[in-house]
Amino acid sequence: MAVTRRTFCSQAATLLLSPSLLRSQTQPQPKPTARPDVAAIDHDRILAQANRYLTQPPVPLTTLLCPRSPGTPHDFYSEPEDFFPDPANPTASWVQHTDTTPNPDAFTAHRDALLNLSLYVPALTAAYLFTTDPRYAQQAAAHLRAWFLTPATSMTPSLQYAQTIPPAKNGRLEGVVEAVHLAEVVQSLPFLTNSEALTSEELTALTKWFTAYLDWLNTSRMAGLARDNKSHHGTSWLLQASAIAHLTQPADDRPLTTLRHQYKTSTLRAQIVADGTFPHELTTPNPYRNTLFNLDMLAAICLLLSTRFESVWEYELQDGPGMHTVIARLYPYLLNRGTWPYRADVTYFTSLPIRPPSLLFAARVYDRPEYAALWKTLPPDPPNAELQRTFPIRQPILWTTRPKPWLPPGTPAKN
Repeated sequence: MAVTRRTFCSQAATLLLSPSLLRSQTQPQPKPTARPDVAAIDHDRILAQANRYLTQPPVPLTTLLCPRSPGTPHDFYSEPEDFFPDPANPTASWVQHTDTTPNPDAFTAHRDALLNLSLYVPALTAAYLFTTDPRYAQQAAAHLRAWFLTPATSMTPSLQYAQTIPPAKNGRLEGVVEAVHLAEVVQSLPFLTNSEALTSEELTALTKWFTAYLDWLNTSRMAGLARDNKSHHGTSWLLQASAIAHLTQPADDRPLTTLRHQYKTSTLRAQIVADGTFPHELTTPNPYRNTLFNLDMLAAICLLLSTRFESVWEYELQDGPGMHTVIARLYPYLLNRGTWPYRADVTYFTSLPIRPPSLLFAARVYDRPEYAALWKTLPPDPPNAELQRTFPIRQPILWTTRPKPWLPPGTPAKN
């Protein structure tokens, strides 16, 4: 049979392609890794964010005044959005409404400003880490000065008036969670030490501010109630305290030792049941979101509290689970939200999960490539401010990269 032009071309193409096809089939495929290149994955995202934030001026608390605040202009103040004034008695305590839209008159400007601070400083710091461009470090330093150093604008190192229900004169334990975002701000500081954007005296003063805030967390009755809470409120206390203790560890490792003991003796027992779930989160209006929020905070705590000689990631109660069990139990619900066996969240259920840092951290510790693979596929940033409030770690590069050791001048050696 005569060979047509079409048949000849087809056969020739097959012969030409076959060796390459054979090579592709025999060459080993890249092995899944439990330690993905976070810098490469997040590089463009971080620079895009940092470039936007270069033009954002500092907005310290003193520029956001509320006439109902019982404190000074330097004191953090916020009000719960589910409480409303009583129309029949305007001077009485505000009344909780759980079946209405949030109170538009509740004062949340301080909460929102602190959230923005926690977006700006870590992103700018991460961009400086990538590029060594001093503009990023200088802009991060401008925010830090306004919030914590400049006497005219600095914040008082406490949350005594957070989540106040007017006309009360003190806040509530629920207010401590509003400052959980400070943990990543603290995590940013060691990466700025060689930038020349902050002087050694300013770095020392920043450390003193956060040390004073840690003292408030340890001595305030309101903070103590948050610490002992069996839900994400208690975890938020522990994450903030652990971040500051980790920062000051070169001078004194006793606070970190105390927090490590608390995690092993109190936090696990109070928050996690045998099947690896957080029962106190499952009773909230948003059980899925709060479960993931709590998981991310606990993973960051494990990262901060672990040492070369002791990993709290591996610690388990004799009569209960540890983080290994928790992450294994929750992984399927991150892989497929539709398998979540509990009731759906009241709001934003279909917007979750966001890329959880807990998956990345656990993948590296437990050598689980499937955790890292899932982490890479999920959206990296919350789509709105409401979800941002339960997503306190946005720049994992600052948590997976070891900064150069730094000790503020004049800091005494640890005992």
